[in-house]
Amino acid sequence: MDTYCSDCKRNTEVVFDHAAGDTVCSECGLVLESRSIDETSEWRTFADESGGDDPNRVGGPVNPLLADAGLSTVISKGPNGSNGDGSLARLQNRGGDPDRAIVLAFKAIATMADRLSLVSTIRDRASEIYKRLEDQKCTRGRSLDALVAACIYIACRQESKPRTVKEICSIANGASKKEIGRAKEFIVKQLKVEMGESMEMGTIHAGDYLRRFCSNLGMNHEEIKVVQETVQKAEEFDIRRSPISIAAAIIYMVTQLSDSKKPVLRADISMATTVAEGTIKNAYKDLYPHASKIIPEWYVKDKDLKNLCSPKA
Repeated sequence: MDTYCSDCKRNTEVVFDHAAGDTVCSECGLVLESRSIDETSEWRTFADESGGDDPNRVGGPVNPLLADAGLSTVISKGPNGSNGDGSLARLQNRGGDPDRAIVLAFKAIATMADRLSLVSTIRDRASEIYKRLEDQKCTRGRSLDALVAACIYIACRQESKPRTVKEICSIANGASKKEIGRAKEFIVKQLKVEMGESMEMGTIHAGDYLRRFCSNLGMNHEEIKVVQETVQKAEEFDIRRSPISIAAAIIYMVTQLSDSKKPVLRADISMATTVAEGTIKNAYKDLYPHASKIIPEWYVKDKDLKNLCSPKA
């Protein structure tokens, strides 16, 4: 690495003295910088590979939702699982950990969020919702998995990245749709007074799911654009179906007009959208009479709507 030396009047190669924290010119020996801070790691660690302890002296990130911000000290265990200082360990255990339950909940939220590939803002929002529940001391006796899953469902809705209940249920460690639904209603009821408008989850639209569903099916950019415009026009009609059912049925409708050599079956759409085939068929039956009005004209003129299968099929 070259640095300008005021004595040599030019850029020269420098030597780092890590022990003293000095940066020294290799040609004239002038100390260019003294007592510099080394921000690299103290040592290399191969604890994960060797099975030994990690010698790093840093803990987890600061968490403002915990009473001690996540900076508490835990007395570690010595060799063979024994405590290094038995008396100190007993004193610590006697005092208990007031944040133990909420830390477990935060870990469960992080694990479930990772399984759904959710962004950190949704995970943090879910943790905040659970912390407010814990502050009201109303979580005792209730299923942790159901409460955590419901917090994630609400957080997704509030961040305009909704997930279906089936998707949430798939990562909820055995919690059923009914349990998650009840937990969601309980959370909304408990926090409605405290949080007011911030607990509003907004209305779900079919378009909220499209990008993810189309991506799961490997649809190209043009097909995704057609599906999005079709969903927007479909909202002008009184289609009394759930948003996710409408999204799945429109995807089914557009894929029938696609030039793709590999046809997309209704079973494939059902798997990608978590909507039953029968439900897709019924929603498609309601949308079929409006096909010429909801599918964009720029796409229809190159296609033949007669290729759409009859809803009775």
